[in-house]
Amino acid sequence: MRQVTVHTVISAPREQVFDFVADLSLRPSYCDHFMHDYRLARANPRGLGAAARFRVDRPLAKEWAELTITACERPRRIVEEGRIGRVGRSRLVAVYELVPEAAGTTRVELTSYSEPATLVDSLKQLGASGWTRRKTKRALSRLRDLFEQPQAHPLDRVGVAGYEPETAPRFGAHVPSPHAATGGAVAADR
Repeated sequence: MRQVTVHTVISAPREQVFDFVADLSLRPSYCDHFMHDYRLARANPRGLGAAARFRVDRPLAKEWAELTITACERPRRIVEEGRIGRVGRSRLVAVYELVPEAAGTTRVELTSYSEPATLVDSLKQLGASGWTRRKTKRALSRLRDLFEQPQAHPLDRVGVAGYEPETAPRFGAHVPSPHAATGGAVAADR
């Protein structure tokens, strides 16, 4: 697939937009029109090392993809790399560039491309650049709407099945337990 670049301007500070995009647990809130069966691959969904797995329903192929945030330069750039297709043969890259504009607005530019590994993968990606351009343009439009239009309810977050904060340090997420602030006591409403 050829390189595809789309952009939008969001009326929000660059740091807020960066924090939202760098949190993979919020990705379905603006990409669920082409990313299906979305799930996190790691307990920590934010920043460097965060990973997710999802299904992409393109016209000629329904393929599984996985991506990992490999570079996270706050507040200007996020690089996501991954694999797509059968047995993860093809390489997938997405780069978010966030540039401050006038009056507290942010220009978000998303560049994505994939490198097919075999001739069969190349055939499956025929016409994929136009499809990708339409879907990513709509995703950035939905992202803009999340910041500029008031939300009636809080956004749903994707979580890791069976995740327990008390065991988080064992799995690489070094965050304090929510019970740590209460001195280890369990809340009375449980």
